[in-house]
Amino acid sequence: MSDAPTASSRRAIFLDVDGTYAHHGRVPEEHADAVRRARAAGHLVLLCTGRPVSLLSDHLTEAGFDGYIAGAGAYAELDAHVLLDTRFPADLAARALAALDAHDALYFLEAPDATHTRPATIAAMHRFLPSRSAHSQAEEAGRRDITSALRPAEDLRGVEFGKITSFHAEAPLADIAAQVGPEVAVIPSSIPDLGPGAGEMFLADVHKAVGIAAVVEHLGLPRERVVAFGDGPNDLEMLEYAGVSVAIEGSAPELLGLADHVAAPPAEAGLAAAFAELGLLDG
Repeated sequence: MSDAPTASSRRAIFLDVDGTYAHHGRVPEEHADAVRRARAAGHLVLLCTGRPVSLLSDHLTEAGFDGYIAGAGAYAELDAHVLLDTRFPADLAARALAALDAHDALYFLEAPDATHTRPATIAAMHRFLPSRSAHSQAEEAGRRDITSALRPAEDLRGVEFGKITSFHAEAPLADIAAQVGPEVAVIPSSIPDLGPGAGEMFLADVHKAVGIAAVVEHLGLPRERVVAFGDGPNDLEMLEYAGVSVAIEGSAPELLGLADHVAAPPAEAGLAAAFAELGLLDG
């Protein structure tokens, strides 16, 4: 084991989950080992994901982490202490659900303690996703991780949540968000077959860098000691914020254009190589 890093060399490492740390919900052992080695060397490693904590399976977290940025920045936790937990205000939540329901949307309401949805949404996921996943055990296992963690209820009124994921709607999600108001923003689903009604709706002033900043400020760590890895549209602010930014091969051009480094995808254990190249396995 390397000596612990000095105050001037200790890094805070933030890892996007899907498409970065994990491949279809499965974590390469090389990635888990790199996380363990980086932490043993004295660096901090946190998952930084669009998922809520309630949808982080044991498989995703078993390597051991110093904390989590979840809900795409709505929630921040460090050493089991909650630093940030942002939810939709009640009136905005009611408007959002009314707009989604008016367009027959199937959606999740995501919070740290639980992810809530109607039984019809779970049934629709079971109908649609097996046909896409039949040839991939990893995809099927990832789907089960999600559906088994959902909390079904017909009446979702009064649920406090930080983000909404739409699985289907009879109108583009961007149009639905426009009806809700400027307080919300959306990104499309990473599964194109789901159509324009699928994606994520979130508070417009919340993104991953907000959660990272809460952790960094709590630690009193300069931003240049922040290392961030990501591949998706909700990783843009995170990579802009980080002192050292790493995009995954195949990411959107805007991410690749601003990244300091590019890593191979998780199917090729790219984070393990990137950790070594950046000196994150040593103090």
